[in-house]
Amino acid sequence: MNNVNTDNKKIKKEIEKFQKSGNIQKAIEACKGAILNDENNAELHIKLGDLYMEWHLDIHQIKQYVDDAITEYQRALESCVNSAEIYYKIAMAFYYKRELDKAINYFKLALEHNTKLSEAHFMIAEIFMKKGDFLESKESAMRAIQIAPFSSSRAYYLVYNLLSLSNKSNWFNKYSKLVASFFTLPFDKYALKEVARRLSYLKFLPTLLKTSMMIFLKGFNQEVLDIYRETIDKAPGFVELYINLGRVYYELKRYDDAICEYKMAIWLDSLNVRAYYYLCQLYEEQRDFDNAIDTCEKLIELQPHVADFHCKLAQYLYLKGDIDEAVEHYQTAITLNPNPQWTSVVAQTLGFIFQENTKDLDAAISSYQHAYNLNPNDIDIYLNLGNVFFEKGSYENALVVYKKALETSPHSARLHCNLGYLYWGKGNIEEAIKEYEKAIKYDSTYDIAYNNLGVIYLDDLGRIKKAIELFEAARKHNPNYALAHYNLARSIAITGDKIEAAKLYQIAMDINTYTQELDPADIEEKIQDLFI
Repeated sequence: MNNVNTDNKKIKKEIEKFQKSGNIQKAIEACKGAILNDENNAELHIKLGDLYMEWHLDIHQIKQYVDDAITEYQRALESCVNSAEIYYKIAMAFYYKRELDKAINYFKLALEHNTKLSEAHFMIAEIFMKKGDFLESKESAMRAIQIAPFSSSRAYYLVYNLLSLSNKSNWFNKYSKLVASFFTLPFDKYALKEVARRLSYLKFLPTLLKTSMMIFLKGFNQEVLDIYRETIDKAPGFVELYINLGRVYYELKRYDDAICEYKMAIWLDSLNVRAYYYLCQLYEEQRDFDNAIDTCEKLIELQPHVADFHCKLAQYLYLKGDIDEAVEHYQTAITLNPNPQWTSVVAQTLGFIFQENTKDLDAAISSYQHAYNLNPNDIDIYLNLGNVFFEKGSYENALVVYKKALETSPHSARLHCNLGYLYWGKGNIEEAIKEYEKAIKYDSTYDIAYNNLGVIYLDDLGRIKKAIELFEAARKHNPNYALAHYNLARSIAITGDKIEAAKLYQIAMDINTYTQELDPADIEEKIQDLFI
């Protein structure tokens, strides 16, 4: 028995010697050799598992040893089923393997066998943080603090960060956690290691400055990419590097690689707003609105009082067809943002949704009026508000709005065109013609004004030649204007040139395939009527 103990001591010393010299492979071989002579030695299996984990976490090795570590820990567990330490080590292995649900289960098993294991509570808090469950994260961190109040620097700091997410948190409670994190730092060995690791990143600041200068002078290129990748190999926990590398991949249009880097930054720092924001933008540009929505919702969890995040989420929801949710977030954005011009634009967007999607014209009017109060010099607000009044049948209100707008912008072709349409709808042909002519005067390329004025001359005044001139001008300034071709065809048909009219109707039909201005059945009917 004494000989066995002596041999074990020698083997342990040999393993530790290899380990301290950095020769992990030799240490593993020595440990394996010892296990061949003592297969049921749990201590040796734990040691071998630890060595595999150390090798796995060595950035200069291929990361394929975590499963070996788990296997060794599980073998040790066969003879030590009540060991909280082994359950904890297995949980950590699954954590590094990024199998978070399994990690949580093993951390809980560790706590069943040792309720005072504060590190297990903290790691559960870390996992909930990565999963985005901030409430559970805070509760687990607080349990770690309750168990080890004088050596839980990381837990205190985590709670401080979580409290910072909410404007409702008590100021004293929040900053007391920050102070506690500072004073307990010397007694938290894991926190000291983390601080030392972060301080070691300072040596890479010259590299960041160098790459910034290279980007400024030459733009994003393969050389910058290679520098970042090489630096990450030396500092795999430096979050800023992953964000910067993601940006380089993005500029080089390697979008999948950019997404991976941003996700890695989030894995390392679950509260990193910049990483979420860039990832959200990337999903938006790829029109991946499902992932854009998920990412933007996470941004709002992190910073619920940033109006721009609510506005972005509303935009994605609208494009996905979730109108009610979009309206809710646009309204939240309006409430949060104090900038009148920005908020005015959002209010106009909300008015457009009410007008075009929900057909709630009163709500649309209210939104446009709110936009007007915030930015009375924006001519688009007058146009939109006048259009809603016109659509509602409130012609007098629409007239008041347009005339008020003319005081601000008397030479606006769009305003005169809208006024022309309003007078035309009221049957005041003479005033309608005046307004359309003013619109053309202030914008000689205004295709809609030419077309509408042409319709008046064709249908209301019967002046075919004048109408043809106007329709010709409309399609000259906009060759893809299906309605102008259609109306020109109607005019030509009246002159008796059925072949030319049919050609124009066909052109209108072809353009309408893309512009969707007309009912195709109406065009087909017109073509058939030509040859009856």
